[in-house]
Amino acid sequence: MEAYLIVCPLLFLAGFVDSIAGGGGLISLPAYLLAGLPPHLALGTNKFSSALGTTISTARFALNGFIPVRPALLCVVLAFIGSTIGSHLALLVSENVVKDLMIVVLPIVAFYVLRNKKLSSDEGMVERIPDKLALIITGAAALFIGCYDGFYGPGTGTFLLLILTGAAKLGLRTSAGLTKATNLTSNLAALLTFVLNAKVYYPLAIAGAIFNILGNYFGSGMVMSNAKRVVKPIIFIVLALLFIKILWQG
Repeated sequence: MEAYLIVCPLLFLAGFVDSIAGGGGLISLPAYLLAGLPPHLALGTNKFSSALGTTISTARFALNGFIPVRPALLCVVLAFIGSTIGSHLALLVSENVVKDLMIVVLPIVAFYVLRNKKLSSDEGMVERIPDKLALIITGAAALFIGCYDGFYGPGTGTFLLLILTGAAKLGLRTSAGLTKATNLTSNLAALLTFVLNAKVYYPLAIAGAIFNILGNYFGSGMVMSNAKRVVKPIIFIVLALLFIKILWQG
């Protein structure tokens, strides 16, 4: 019972944060570790619950017209390929390599967020680039971020959202919708690897998934109704938590 009391409220918060700015794994993965699951089992169980939660927020974005079909299909295919590659690489490469890399990357990302005003812009205010170039950038981002998600995971949604708004020059809501579709695909691809290797503890995974779904549902509603006020502050928080977590564990 103690495990469920730890996991359920934290998975709600993880889903809420993840649906808005990504980075819900910063909360959900430690929740399963705190509940006493071994690391590999915690990773697989976390992928199970986060994949189900992301499904709900992705569906909500799609129903509200925030996921354009053509770039979304490209993102789905490339994210699946990238995540499959990443999850298999994770079995071969030490986690310390990723942590050392993130210590270098995160300050750069944080500086970019501080200077990037696109996350405060509405759809009609965003500077545009040619559609073909935007599609190329979007596809490349889905492939590489998908690989990162399969390999390590935390901050996936945040990084992709930054690339789509900053480099691909997409509007905030469109970027958030594509981020959800991409993140869902990469979650499912990585989950498949863990399921095939019997690394999912289903009783706790299902309970966590229910609360993660609720958090995703309410969080995605806030993005669609008040994106300008909500998204950027939460991205700051997620990046700060991610950096602190890596330094603390390093």
